[in-house]
Amino acid sequence: MILRLAWVVLAVVLIPTFAIAVVAQQNVQSRKSPVSLDQDKTGDDVPRPFTDLEEEMRAKRAIKVAEKEDQENLERARDLSFLSASIVSSFKQKHELDQENLKKLEKVEKLAKSIRRAAGGSEDDVEMEKPPTGLVAAVNMLGDLSKSLKDKVEKTPKHVISAAVIDEANVLLEVIRIVRTLTLKV
Repeated sequence: MILRLAWVVLAVVLIPTFAIAVVAQQNVQSRKSPVSLDQDKTGDDVPRPFTDLEEEMRAKRAIKVAEKEDQENLERARDLSFLSASIVSSFKQKHELDQENLKKLEKVEKLAKSIRRAAGGSEDDVEMEKPPTGLVAAVNMLGDLSKSLKDKVEKTPKHVISAAVIDEANVLLEVIRIVRTLTLKV
């Protein structure tokens, strides 16, 4: 009884699927231009136009790649914010940046550059209007800018070149340079 039911379900599912595949194949074949016997065999080197199916597959692949890149950029922003918060928290406890925090700072810098590049930015030196003068202010600004950058990346639509994200990343990179120089002076 169960075996008979399984065959019926299998037939109900497979027969329409097979019929749809046959019809689709016939449609694809009917769209192809007829081949003339007079055509020269060397014409194969000429690129042929894409079929609708190929174009659709390329478009879907491009969409998947773009979505993956967007997710990676969001993940970078979250990592950057988390690492910066960790640096700020550690600095408030120890009142100094140890070797571990300096490594985290390097990672924050790499993430900020990646975010800037993904947003359409490039290597730009930024002159801050009011740069932090002390290490405490610089570390606090690092935390605030990292959170702000993460929020802007999350709010920015996909495939948009965001001047706000680029500017925020540039300012963050400048603050990282200031933190590094102030750490060396201490």
